[in-house]
Amino acid sequence: MLTKGDDYPLHQTPEPMAYSGSDRNFYDRYFFNGYSADGSLFFAAAMGIYPHLDVIDASFCVLVDGVQHNVRASRRLGSERLDLHAGPIRVEIVEPLKSLRIVVADADAPIAADVIFTARHDAIEEPRFIRRNGPRMFMDYTRMTQNGGWSGTITVDGTEHTVSLDSHIGTRDRSWGIRPVGAGDSQPPPSGNLPQFYWLWTPLNFPDHATFFHSNDDGVGVPWNRRAVIAPTGGGEAEEFDDVVYDIRYRSGTRRVERLQAFLCNDRDIEIIVEPQGPVFHMSGLGYMHPQWGHGMDHGDEEAAYDTIVTADAEWANPLHIHIQAFTPAVLRIDGKEHRGHGVLEQLLMGPHGASGLTGLLDPAR
Repeated sequence: MLTKGDDYPLHQTPEPMAYSGSDRNFYDRYFFNGYSADGSLFFAAAMGIYPHLDVIDASFCVLVDGVQHNVRASRRLGSERLDLHAGPIRVEIVEPLKSLRIVVADADAPIAADVIFTARHDAIEEPRFIRRNGPRMFMDYTRMTQNGGWSGTITVDGTEHTVSLDSHIGTRDRSWGIRPVGAGDSQPPPSGNLPQFYWLWTPLNFPDHATFFHSNDDGVGVPWNRRAVIAPTGGGEAEEFDDVVYDIRYRSGTRRVERLQAFLCNDRDIEIIVEPQGPVFHMSGLGYMHPQWGHGMDHGDEEAAYDTIVTADAEWANPLHIHIQAFTPAVLRIDGKEHRGHGVLEQLLMGPHGASGLTGLLDPAR
């Protein structure tokens, strides 16, 4: 089966580009977020391509004035992986690894957008994520991350918001590989599906630096994937840190992080401190943990939907609200010099985490 992709020198196997190995859970995904300096406007977008499921889906969300507006769309892929649109949402690659455009138009919802992401630094390849559930592969993927600025316009309920490179920044990532997508497994492992997942991710923007810290920990608190990176803005080689430790404090009675302090080693005095204080964005708007709009679900030839989340009414332990990105001011200390910026702290904390005192599936911190 030949498609547009076969005219590009991108093949990784002897087969046409329409085929991507043999695992039905293979995916290829875009993620974006952006925010004003004070967090009053927060937006996010995602697009997923699932070659074996023959589905493409996308979403665009805007959080403003305490309400998160979610537009989601899905269509059959027809094996054409270079048609990057689903319903009213379109992604355009303006310049690879430098600039991308998102357009939301003709939506049956009070949202429209035409925004361009411009990178602040060279893209970063994170360590490969490999995780098994007993004998079965649960995750095996690569992710690329990059911070940048935004320009363009976003319209919500008739109000147009202008975003500009000097006042609206954020993050994008690209990931591809294997993780659970589409309908649930009809025969899960005898031990059951993985009941524990602990994930922290802090992409942060500072005037002269972009920083990243993430950690996937097991139930004891031992990391199975952890890395921190400091990248100079405007180009140049990033500094990577594998020997990272962190202190964490939760809001009592919840699993929401109140303070995170990460210590980056490499024989240097470097630390990152975040204390989320701004709006909370719910990742279910992008399909995460969503019972109907989960990633790769087949909605037929073409389908779109719109809903809202009133953030003040969102209970932290509700499955739709446990996976979040919290806007946060940030401090970066390098050899005694302090830099101030802001970004997000993404949190998905299910199951035990002995190192920080979490027990049960969703038992709150004390």
